[in-house]
Amino acid sequence: MCGIVGAVSNHNIVPVLLEGLRRLEYRGYDSCGIAYLDGAQPAELKRLRSIARVGELTSRAQAVSSLTGIAHTRWATHGAPSETNAHPHFSGGEIGVVHNGIIENFEPLRARLKEAGYAFITQTDSEVVAHLVHSHYRGDLLAAVQATVAEMVGAFAIAVVSVKEPHRLVGARAGSPLVAGLGAAATGENFLASDASALQPVTQRVMYLEEGDLVDVRLGSIRIIDREGASVEREVHVVAPGSDSVELEPYQHYMQKEIFEQPRAIADTLESVAGITPALFGDKAAAILPKIDRVLILAAGTSFYAGLIARDWLESIAGVPCQVEIASEYRYRDSVPNPEALVITISQSGETADTLSALKHAQSLGQQHTLAICNVPNSALVRQTELVYLTRAGKEIGVASTKAFTTQLVALFLLALTLAKLRGRLTEEREASYLRQLRHLPAALQAVLALEPQIIAWADVFTPKQHALFLGRGLHYPVALEGALKLKEISYIHAEAYPAGELKHGPLALVDRDMPVVAIAPKDALIEKLKSNLQEVRARGGQLYVFADADSELTPGDGVHVIRMPEHYGALSPILHVLPLQLLAYHTAVKRGTDVDKPRNLAKSVTVE
Repeated sequence: MCGIVGAVSNHNIVPVLLEGLRRLEYRGYDSCGIAYLDGAQPAELKRLRSIARVGELTSRAQAVSSLTGIAHTRWATHGAPSETNAHPHFSGGEIGVVHNGIIENFEPLRARLKEAGYAFITQTDSEVVAHLVHSHYRGDLLAAVQATVAEMVGAFAIAVVSVKEPHRLVGARAGSPLVAGLGAAATGENFLASDASALQPVTQRVMYLEEGDLVDVRLGSIRIIDREGASVEREVHVVAPGSDSVELEPYQHYMQKEIFEQPRAIADTLESVAGITPALFGDKAAAILPKIDRVLILAAGTSFYAGLIARDWLESIAGVPCQVEIASEYRYRDSVPNPEALVITISQSGETADTLSALKHAQSLGQQHTLAICNVPNSALVRQTELVYLTRAGKEIGVASTKAFTTQLVALFLLALTLAKLRGRLTEEREASYLRQLRHLPAALQAVLALEPQIIAWADVFTPKQHALFLGRGLHYPVALEGALKLKEISYIHAEAYPAGELKHGPLALVDRDMPVVAIAPKDALIEKLKSNLQEVRARGGQLYVFADADSELTPGDGVHVIRMPEHYGALSPILHVLPLQLLAYHTAVKRGTDVDKPRNLAKSVTVE
């Protein structure tokens, strides 16, 4: 949530800042802005801000030139989206600040600064940072930021400039990501950003700041100090230029593009899988996984639903007890730790604040065996766990997750097979069968995507609705949850999901002919139970929209609309059944005219609690 870019150079860096914001806009789009030092002597600190998108800011900045600057794209927390509340924030006309995260103690700091004579013009917690830095400034920007950070409580990343020190940029991180980028030696330019992807056009060499680090960025040098004030070296990582195009190509929206990229994303995720072995999860896995007697999954949002599906796999295939927790709840309740449990954290970005905090809490309780399932190499989550499985979904721009979810499921299924094999529950024949199914997934998904014209027709029906109900049983109840989430996220239709057996325990009261009911109906052991539940809907005049396997013997009729899936896929069926739900949400949102890729009030990477 929110994005930071900063640069110092011997040539105009404004285009670099704006391109960085464009690449980070999916992380926050309530407002955006840049602050820059002009070429006057003495220098002046100026800014441009907008509550429109980065494209509008770019058109206004065509004539702007600067050698030092910071930029920000915002997801609002404190204060409504407005130009006044937009970053960068200034203090005394001398200090400029951009800030990601939340300052938890901003109210007492604000009160103290007001008593000292500082005037506040915004509703944000971020303005406190600018005034604090100004109050501590004695000619050394690094020292002023160091003193400021010592007073702040919360999770944050900041970048700061001063008119009194051109060609200098200071950053700090505590609980929110920040990277330093090394530019070409010939130009001496260097960079800061909240995500390495923002810097890909100008450098592939980055250093990931660790918790409590401060960074002093100048022409030709980058110096990092730790929370104790000691100079430290951080490893330089070479981030390969993204092979995934951030252009839309023939698609109307990024979400549509990413839905159709799922066959390739799953093929890439499985590319190195020659067999079921602990080595899939890292060099230490062979020593750790045989000792595991329980699994704890920590995740949020869509990743939490992936965990719910994985629980069924782990218990039914591997025979390993599994507990799934919402990350933001787990860290604040008293739980019973198990030192032999494997703690799995799932996150697309690897920077989700709730999941990172839950991981730290689990580790503080003595649960040291940890695995990250993540889409971003070198993210905070990946760096803080013993074991890793990278999903290789490629860059996901749309706020509503699609290919990240299905590739997470592939990784979790591989883990279930690995633990089953280690526990003597996976025969060679079953292993070979599962591997064949996994390798056939991309082709099976292509067949599901071919259903799009039928789903578009259903979207016409859903477009004027205000409510919808989703039903599933067993493995497919979490799929129903994910379908409801997608519809509410991007179309703003209120949608709820229930296990179909719970229908008569309350939700049936909502059913009438104006409430479409979506059902996931695979040909599995629960299909006859599900059919009975669907009859309960029809008896109340409800309209059913059923995604059914070809052999599930559900036929269309009055009030019953059926789209047949190409094939039954057994334990891996959730991966196929979620695709039509994604497409239904997408096409309904398009017909309702919402901003599909950037839905209101949401952002891609949730880096605040």
